[in-house]
Amino acid sequence: MTDSEKRPAAPAGGAAAGHPERTVGRAAGRADAGTAPHGDGSAESPAPHTPRPLTVTDVTVRFAGLTALDSVSFTVEPGSVHAVIGPNGAGKSTCFNVLSGVYRATSGSVRLGATELTGLAPHRIAGLGVARTFQNLALPPHATVADSMLLGRHRLTRAGFLATGLRLPSAAREAREHRARVGEIAEFVGLADDLDRPAGALPYGKQKLVELGRALCMEPTVLLLDEPVAGMTADERRRTAAVVAGVRDSLGISIVLVEHDMGVVMRLADAVTVLDFGRRIAGGTPAQVQSDPAVVRAYLGESAESAESAGNARNSHANEEATS
Repeated sequence: MTDSEKRPAAPAGGAAAGHPERTVGRAAGRADAGTAPHGDGSAESPAPHTPRPLTVTDVTVRFAGLTALDSVSFTVEPGSVHAVIGPNGAGKSTCFNVLSGVYRATSGSVRLGATELTGLAPHRIAGLGVARTFQNLALPPHATVADSMLLGRHRLTRAGFLATGLRLPSAAREAREHRARVGEIAEFVGLADDLDRPAGALPYGKQKLVELGRALCMEPTVLLLDEPVAGMTADERRRTAAVVAGVRDSLGISIVLVEHDMGVVMRLADAVTVLDFGRRIAGGTPAQVQSDPAVVRAYLGESAESAESAGNARNSHANEEATS
């Protein structure tokens, strides 16, 4: 990435612009931080919390005789975008499934700050502030955007079944607060005008934003994004990249990104880990990784030097044929 390349700007007019002090995340020891708006509609700032790194140490995953991840280690610094890239079959999805608790590591550890995540069930990891989007859309086909995003508030709901069924004042008040927060997040991701529309009727790019918004509604401190711009048009990719940049820059959320679009990775990522056949083969800044011979070999099957030599040999052979 050259010095002239700019990171995508945060979406204009979103919730982050209106509340730059807000961190969408949980304060230590609290179930929810910053989800209760004041009666005048302004947002209450959450209690401050200490940013925590996500540390992956020597994680190995085996399925029968197959090693899907082999002693993979990396650290996601607080408030950064850390991309995990590699060719198909490199182990990226397996890595994400370990981070979110879908798969259990055979050995190694995953820690969020001092908290051990290894072996925890997905709902417990989500409860600790780790949210995830998926490569394939998983939205209720007939639910509105608002209701789809409201699903992300489930872990923050305190009212019980009885209180909700009887519409007790405490339950009604909590429901209003959750709806208000959904509205703020919808504005941030650019869906404020679509809240009452069926999520399944939206264009593909907006449906992906609904999934991102739903994950943000969990008030995470770490966000796992699995190919967030896959299948989008160029314009949709730019808009989504701008939202992701805003999540990091305006909200301070740590992001782990799996993405095949290298243009998006190089513009967004602060650090990159490269996997190939389940092993970490490179890591560093986007510029460092982009020029690493091991990365070139993984993607192209040959080093930059051998590719250049092969090209020169082909040109020389062509010249000889032309003059013979």
